[in-house]
Amino acid sequence: MKRVFDFMKSRGVMLIISALVIVGGIAGTVARGGFNLGIDFEAGLNLTVSMTGSGVDADVADVREVLSEYESAQIQRLGDAADNEFVIRVRDDGTVEDFEQVVSADILQELRSGFPDARIQELQASYVGPRFSEDLTRQAVVLTVFALLLILAYLWFRFRLGYALASISALLHDVLIILGVIGTFQLEVSTATIAAVLTIIGYSLNDTIVIFDRIRENETLLRESSFRTVINTSISQSLSRTLITSLTTLLAVTAIFVFSTGQIELFALKLIIGVIVGTYSSVFVASPVLLTWHTRALARRKRKDLEKYHKGAVGKSGETSGSSGTAAATTAQTAAAAADVEATKRAIAAQRSKKKGKKSR
Repeated sequence: MKRVFDFMKSRGVMLIISALVIVGGIAGTVARGGFNLGIDFEAGLNLTVSMTGSGVDADVADVREVLSEYESAQIQRLGDAADNEFVIRVRDDGTVEDFEQVVSADILQELRSGFPDARIQELQASYVGPRFSEDLTRQAVVLTVFALLLILAYLWFRFRLGYALASISALLHDVLIILGVIGTFQLEVSTATIAAVLTIIGYSLNDTIVIFDRIRENETLLRESSFRTVINTSISQSLSRTLITSLTTLLAVTAIFVFSTGQIELFALKLIIGVIVGTYSSVFVASPVLLTWHTRALARRKRKDLEKYHKGAVGKSGETSGSSGTAAATTAQTAAAAADVEATKRAIAAQRSKKKGKKSR
């Protein structure tokens, strides 16, 4: 048998670290003013422009200075620096009529004035209205919650309630950490982010199910061992598979991150974080939660058994006490009857002795 590592020995420290990371992510997101929502979730214009011409060398800071009129505009370089292509995102606050045409024309005019030697060309423009963004946000939340509920139902059916709750705890842990990272570092939240979160949920769940399936098997094979030993043994047996799967996945996702740009690059970055966090949570979050659930369930079962035993003992004691009391009462009544008989006999004997005395006189 392979060497068994005591993973549960450090479960308290690991859970504290996870809690600190989650709290830090929430604090960082709040300090940065919330999530950096893309136009998928906030109404606005997404404009891609190129600047061509001899001697044109512009960076994000230069473009932002030219477009200082739009303080909330988000500017991102697209592709190589030599291409001079930029993505400009401007939110629609509802104060401008015909927002897409007006703002698009104004941005192009500002860029032509700020870079007179460059040939400014609009490559792509997309606009998302307020109603569509609200519907998309609501659907994204509903989709994520519905997926978690389906996972809970499946795991409850496939394993037991304790296994299901432990798995959901690990998934919530993963989602909170990835959202904390996105909010703290102001990574753009778009539909690709929802796809990344759901992908991370599926990947993390796969790792957790592999370990839990081994735990369920070892519950029968190692029935004489404690549940903590069963969990440590199961994780140790699955460790090589978990690490190899995670490493190969990271190699592929890292390649996508290095050789891509734009939304695909951000998608790959979120997956890299999610794969690492998902592998960690399968071992140091899901399994400790399952151990805690099993320990408390066992304690509740023992307490109920003791209560039943106590009630049975009290009932038998009461029956014994009742029988003893009845017997004592019967004995007292018998003794009183015997005393009455003896007193009657003595009275009769005394009367006879008096009669004999009178006759002798």
